[in-house]
Amino acid sequence: MPDSRRGVILGALAYILWGTFPLYWTLLEPGGAVEILAHRIVWSLLTMLVIVVLWRRAGQLRALVRDRRKVLILTGAAVVISFNWGAYIWGVNNGRVVETSLGYFINPLVTVLMGVLVLGERLRRLQWLAMGIAFVAVVVLAVDYGRPPWVALVLAFSFGTYGLAKKQAAVDAVESITLETLVLAPVAAAYIAWLMSTGESNFASHGTGHALLFTTTGIITAIPLMLFGAAAIRVSMVSLGLLQYLAPTIQFALGILVFDEAMPASRWIGFGLVWVALAVFTIEMVNHRRRQLRLVAHASAA
Repeated sequence: MPDSRRGVILGALAYILWGTFPLYWTLLEPGGAVEILAHRIVWSLLTMLVIVVLWRRAGQLRALVRDRRKVLILTGAAVVISFNWGAYIWGVNNGRVVETSLGYFINPLVTVLMGVLVLGERLRRLQWLAMGIAFVAVVVLAVDYGRPPWVALVLAFSFGTYGLAKKQAAVDAVESITLETLVLAPVAAAYIAWLMSTGESNFASHGTGHALLFTTTGIITAIPLMLFGAAAIRVSMVSLGLLQYLAPTIQFALGILVFDEAMPASRWIGFGLVWVALAVFTIEMVNHRRRQLRLVAHASAA
């Protein structure tokens, strides 16, 4: 199998797993979002430490820990991704799966916007058009919900900020995730210990199977990250950009078909505008990439 095709398959699997997460988080109820988040952090750290040992990446991890600048950046990234994980789990377990899908639909647009605001990048004409349509969509959805779609906005901006921090740190996924969970684990473990001491913990309170589900949060976190990391080195960023729409599409379908969330006409209009914005954005991105490749080919031929 060609390497690029294998990369597409691995990337698709990663996004499909991320898309089906709502089915998993509901299995951990009656655990609250913060408790589930704390367990996810602790068990993810243990899982990543095993991976570090098995893949013989301890040397790279030690080198990362000695780099103060990267440690500071990834500490910030860890705090941001904890808000992202917590908001996502809370949204799923509070009947807002469709709204969580909106967050990941608009994330690519937010990421580009942050590049403009933080890195001083310039948008092309059709990118501005996509941004304008997306803004109108958010306004329409805010009117429909009777409030801004806070869960979606927190997810989009936190993940966009996380991506920006990861880009600046430029650290491989294994070492990065290990350090991020290492930073968060003491607070998460202390919270779990407090819940147990007060009798408020849902871990091991609802049978062995439920407790084992909590322990799998680390594996559930690590597997799609590893698949994504393997895909990223085999396919173009354009291909990854197209694949990323798989996850929110699956989440959106689950919200409507499995969790039976309401979708009045005004909400369909809002989501329709989001999809139009993404279509404009994606077509412009693909065409720009093709123009760049043609320019490189002409320059090489000359």
